[in-house]
Amino acid sequence: MTRVGFLRLLVVGGFVLVLEAMCRTGLISPRILIAPSEMALRLAQLLAAGKFNADIAETLGNVAIAFVLSVGGGFAIGAAIHALPRLRRAIDPFLASYYALPFFAFYPLFIVLFGLGRGAIIAIGFLFGVVAMIIATLNGFDRIPRVLVKTAHVYRMGPVSAALRIKLPSATPYLFTGVKLAIAYSFIGVIAAEFIMASSGLGYSIAYAFNNFDNRTMYALMLFVIVLVTIVNALFHGYEQRLLRRLGC
Repeated sequence: MTRVGFLRLLVVGGFVLVLEAMCRTGLISPRILIAPSEMALRLAQLLAAGKFNADIAETLGNVAIAFVLSVGGGFAIGAAIHALPRLRRAIDPFLASYYALPFFAFYPLFIVLFGLGRGAIIAIGFLFGVVAMIIATLNGFDRIPRVLVKTAHVYRMGPVSAALRIKLPSATPYLFTGVKLAIAYSFIGVIAAEFIMASSGLGYSIAYAFNNFDNRTMYALMLFVIVLVTIVNALFHGYEQRLLRRLGC
């Protein structure tokens, strides 16, 4: 483990210990927040019982679809916008203010378009993640050294060959930033949509526990989401570092 990784783990561990102590000593009421150890114990009980396995599988499926669409669509749209400077100048202000839009105000429209099934939930997850990937793609292509682009012209590379051999390797660090943001935003969009638009899934289960004052289940499921997203992002980060070392970045 690197020094930065150890320091990060130390900070997180210290925060958890402080929070545990505050909950155990009564500084934080159990009606507001339960101790992290209780969250972990309740989560272990729920996973062992298998009560929420179907909800977990449904949410992860929705997130996976939204994530794949966000990354693929975001990269394609970002590459197209980058190739059209006039279009980019017109769209840039909208991209800058995109996440200020209240997406959930439009959920009745999504229900009309996609129905009450998974379509509307996936659509919101996609809308949350796609622009992060678009912006990352634009940033990556903007920072490709001009000498590499000129080299591609000298060797008379076609658009596909230049993209695979020149643009993608140079833009990889920024693209991975977009990928990591897309997975986080897809989780946020899907779970938040399940709060108000679903009758199953992790978001629905968390909202149901909250409405029924079941703090232990609610916080256990929230802990599951936090740990899962952290693990997924850590895996992406580890793969990114290995790939960058291979590319010599």
